[in-house]
Amino acid sequence: MNLQDVLRKLPGVDAVLAAPAMASALQQHGHALVVAETRRELERLRSVAKRGEAVDGSTPDAVAARVAAALDERSLGRLVDVLNATGVIVHTNLGRAPLGEPVLRRIAERASGATNLEMDLETGRRGRRAEGCEEMLAELTGAEAALVVNNCAAALLLGLNTFASGKGVLVSRGELVEIGGSFRIPAICERSSARLVEVGTTNRTRKADYERALDAMSDVGLLLKVHPSNFRVVGFTEETTLEDLVALGRARNIPVMMDQGSGALEDLAPWGVDGEPAVPQLVAAGADLVAFSGDKLLGGPQAGCVVGRRDAIQACRANPLFRALRVGRLTAIALEATLWAHASGRVEDVPVLAQLRQGLDDVGRRAALIADALRASAGPGVEIGTLSGDSTSGGGSSPGARIPTVLVRIAGSAVDAEAVSARLRSGRPAVVARIVDAGLQLDPRTVPPDRDDALARAVSTALAAPKPT
Repeated sequence: MNLQDVLRKLPGVDAVLAAPAMASALQQHGHALVVAETRRELERLRSVAKRGEAVDGSTPDAVAARVAAALDERSLGRLVDVLNATGVIVHTNLGRAPLGEPVLRRIAERASGATNLEMDLETGRRGRRAEGCEEMLAELTGAEAALVVNNCAAALLLGLNTFASGKGVLVSRGELVEIGGSFRIPAICERSSARLVEVGTTNRTRKADYERALDAMSDVGLLLKVHPSNFRVVGFTEETTLEDLVALGRARNIPVMMDQGSGALEDLAPWGVDGEPAVPQLVAAGADLVAFSGDKLLGGPQAGCVVGRRDAIQACRANPLFRALRVGRLTAIALEATLWAHASGRVEDVPVLAQLRQGLDDVGRRAALIADALRASAGPGVEIGTLSGDSTSGGGSSPGARIPTVLVRIAGSAVDAEAVSARLRSGRPAVVARIVDAGLQLDPRTVPPDRDDALARAVSTALAAPKPT
């Protein structure tokens, strides 16, 4: 049969719509979506034919069944439920910080109807958006004031534009970092209309380097210090402390901004995350502005938090850019609830902190139970065991962090780790795991404890799937 004959035998859109299998899809998804998906599927079949490949399942009923299945899958949304078994606590590709149940309940309660997002209920007049978040941020960090924007890059952009638009901003060469998604400090400076001035060297920057630059320039608007959260420079190194930079800024009447990044509100070194300065310490050191993320070690929704001196915060708030960068009500609700959990000491309500502090014995017990469940259904050639390993904080924070954990390892002659991993990612819930030494590794630390059974079922299903011939 030649190509034209094959194409003529493909059903038309009307024939597919009239198939019995399409009745439910039309009722559930509507005519416009069904027609668009049908045309997409028919175009796929035409492409198969034009490549000279066999066209299977081209009857109206078969096409209708695939269209209905595709629409059912699309109706679930692009974002699906994922079990993070990688051991990376703040996994950027998997949504960063998971939100706790109290936070989710607060969102459901306050977002299902109207809420006083920008109304002062006492006076009946317009209020300040995210005012509750700002008050709690100030209390938790010891700052005079605070504001919230949509992420930490936005916070940095706002600070740079407010104080250094058309002026110079001094930054150590050792702090010209690239954050996730290829966003670089120099590029953010450029977009803020600030002029980047590099001082010092990659490994050594002294206070004198800043002083020489200031002596040579008359239009410096900001001194910027950036915490290198996602890398470390070791060996022959020296950096200017924030305290020294603040003293220099005070002497020259130039504000100082610190990009802390991770949002750690306390010293997390006892739980394996070292090198992350706590925001309250930076505020106490005298920085005019400190910027950090809401969805990393703070454990809340994506947001950029800025705390510091009242006059500096007010200057940022008065910048027209602030309106473009402000948060919506879902973020405000989630962030306020997360901050309340911090303030009340309810670590268990902040999953990031709960995972960091989860004891090794508890992780080991969970790993053993998951391994037992997998052995019960494993076929020949599948080896299930546990072994010691490390979790990590992730999210561009503390790159050297190694948090002891216990892993479930799946290997053996019948296990194609890449194929099993692909099946796990396509399941519902999807599962993302590690592949190490031709075996699969699951870290229970980053899986909610009440999802251990779901993890075991998903892995058992992926292992039992027939191998492609």
